[in-house]
Amino acid sequence: MHELSIASAIVEQAEEIARADGLAPVASVTVRVGELAGVVPDALEFAFEVARDGTALAAARLVVEQVSARAWCGGCAEEFAVGMPPFFWCPRCDRPSQELRSGRELEITGVAPVPAPT
Repeated sequence: MHELSIASAIVEQAEEIARADGLAPVASVTVRVGELAGVVPDALEFAFEVARDGTALAAARLVVEQVSARAWCGGCAEEFAVGMPPFFWCPRCDRPSQELRSGRELEITGVAPVPAPT
């Protein structure tokens, strides 16, 4: 399950971000995962729970924002959903797309601290 190595890398990077920004403890880590990234979001969430144990993110939750795969057809200037399994033919003009606009993302977009007591 390669999601465990990805989750471990997310934990390491989020810890570095939290340390650099003085955010301790961490409440959540938000990641964007593209439809074509080869990552199963449920497996990543499970692996994150395992990888965070014994770290500054021990109580943090993982928030996964899924990104749909979208391609661009230069022939008719149409952006379209690629779907799963991916199909790169433009539904409007029936030509193959040469440009994938989204769907490969795998990035941390936010590390949120535990709110201070009021």
